[in-house]
Amino acid sequence: MTIAKKASIGSVSIGSGFPLAVIAGPCVIESREHTLQMADALAKIARRLEVPFVFKASFDKANRSSIESFRGPGLSAGLAILNEVRRELDVPVLTDIHLPGQADDIGAVVDCVQVPAFLCRQTDLLLAASKAGRCVNVKKGQFMSPDEMGNVVSKIASTGNRNILLTERGTFFGYHRLVNDMTSIERMKQFSPVVFDATHSCQLPGGQGHQTGGNRRFVGLLARSAIAAGADALFIEAHDNPDQAKSDPATQYPLDQFEALISGCVRIARAVRE
Repeated sequence: MTIAKKASIGSVSIGSGFPLAVIAGPCVIESREHTLQMADALAKIARRLEVPFVFKASFDKANRSSIESFRGPGLSAGLAILNEVRRELDVPVLTDIHLPGQADDIGAVVDCVQVPAFLCRQTDLLLAASKAGRCVNVKKGQFMSPDEMGNVVSKIASTGNRNILLTERGTFFGYHRLVNDMTSIERMKQFSPVVFDATHSCQLPGGQGHQTGGNRRFVGLLARSAIAAGADALFIEAHDNPDQAKSDPATQYPLDQFEALISGCVRIARAVRE
């Protein structure tokens, strides 16, 4: 397999030799106003820190713990909001895909199509995401070893799309527990540039019975560790009022602490790469 040394999400290049990139935004699109507000705030922080930035938000959270959980505005309304973010703020955008039939609509709007961790082995979904003609970011399944992700990359590359990212987000070891093996970053780099998902790595999936729990106080620790271990980009879900977030309130990172976190990670990235 030919190794992809870099990936491009719109104008943002990710990989060896490029500056640390940040993919950030709320877990789910809660409203048009909130999404635009968050995108604007995060983009301004990224510009101040001179950090390449990609905005993320999901139009649908299809794997919520409870049938009563908020899922988002849906495909059409959600993509309209993401398109507005992309157009008005001039930032690349990323969102999740859940079904192969969504690929064309998503690819027409976003700069990166993301395959959720639980769906990372679904061949039809991977092929559809790849054929959308955008960067494809695949979250490593919580049940997958880093080396197994080579098969995922091969499926995507079979369509001719080599614009691929892999994301580390923890592995199950016991009930409601995720553990990060930082060597997985280097091991997955044999296939593509690697993103580290600092917020989902702090989840306790289903830990509150009706919803996912977690502990956001470890987000910074894990983010800094991953950058020191060689991650090419950070993925962080951020919110201006995390405890009131409509999805994953236990792990979304406070907006008012975001700049300090990224500033520290940039310094680590520079030290490691120098």
